[in-house]
Amino acid sequence: MKALIIAGRTFASRLFIGTGKFASGAQMAKAVESCGSQLVTVALRRVDLARPAEDDPVIAHLDPDKVMIVPNTSGARNADEAVRIARLARQAGGFDWIKLEVTPDPNYLLPDPVETLRAAQLLVKEGFVVMPYINADPVLARRLEEIGTATVMPLAAPIGTNRGLETREMIRIIVEQAQVPVVVDAGLGLPSHAAAAIELGADAVLANTAIATAGDPVAMAQAFAMAVQAAELGLDADPGGERKLASASSPLTGFLR
Repeated sequence: MKALIIAGRTFASRLFIGTGKFASGAQMAKAVESCGSQLVTVALRRVDLARPAEDDPVIAHLDPDKVMIVPNTSGARNADEAVRIARLARQAGGFDWIKLEVTPDPNYLLPDPVETLRAAQLLVKEGFVVMPYINADPVLARRLEEIGTATVMPLAAPIGTNRGLETREMIRIIVEQAQVPVVVDAGLGLPSHAAAAIELGADAVLANTAIATAGDPVAMAQAFAMAVQAAELGLDADPGGERKLASASSPLTGFLR
């Protein structure tokens, strides 16, 4: 696979990690380190930007030389709230990369496409590197790319459901059309789900709930990383592809003579 480059930054790992739901900041950091993830997302409502980064219970456990810390706008119900959160992250912490989330529905946490597009337009104009979380909508993905977002992040299934690639066919179209990296986000519950997303052509995946709520989050993070690496290796090996008819792997003539 081609190198994963987002806004000029190259990532060796195609597994990104969300930092919510872990039992502690130390456990989260161990999971991130164990899987080699180089980008983590952090909800600003869990981070106290008024205190130095080294004192924050989440950020303090992460090495900024090894891991890109990307605040998200989790909790924003409209574009104005999302932009306000992003500006706060920049002013208080110097963060220019933003995972854009606009989720007005508290039950399913589905992203609002209209408000997401509006927020992305404003944030791109202000110089943010915008990574928008969206429904698996190829048309919206194209619109976001056109206004200058760094990635598109279609959901596999609703946040935290662990149901896997319910939006497989729409993600396939997004991957086919996208000229920016596609990061499959939300709903991945097993390492095999992450591998399947990479095999579809996604450039990266983001996982949180499946790792953080596992009985052994560190081992689960490692499993996700291995699954992603296996999918990468399989694609690089040039798979033979599907066939309609059976094809024998051993010769059917001459063996009875």
